[in-house]
Amino acid sequence: MPILFYSAKSEPYGCFSNFSDHQFELDGHKWKTSEHYFQAQKFCGTKYFSDVLNAPSPRKAANLGRNRSFPLRKDWEEVKEDVMRNALYAKFSQNESIRKVLLSTGDEQIIENSPIDFYWGCGSDNSGKNRLGHLLTELRDKLKN
Repeated sequence: MPILFYSAKSEPYGCFSNFSDHQFELDGHKWKTSEHYFQAQKFCGTKYFSDVLNAPSPRKAANLGRNRSFPLRKDWEEVKEDVMRNALYAKFSQNESIRKVLLSTGDEQIIENSPIDFYWGCGSDNSGKNRLGHLLTELRDKLKN
């Protein structure tokens, strides 16, 4: 049976959401959420990086990161999955309680049950790429070994 998640508030898999309140350190900064890290990486070397880093909530970080009046780094499409992979590894390796939740999923498929995201999630009609679910599965396999 697949593991479905979406909201950071839903138990027991809300910790899989990038909005979950699990801090970690990476690249010389302390990150409030993996959403903060992911969105800030779109603006490395610009003043917008700090705006996202210091955003008061993951929703605000996401809104800033999606603001297309900010100059997006030129290689974003090539690096975004590695950025997410790094964020997830830091988040789950530095927070034992959620690492245990991830490992408890055994060999089940993990699906971000997002009705609006067809890249990171499954989308409203399940035709999405579910890349976040795939990266979590990849991380689970790495952490098992």
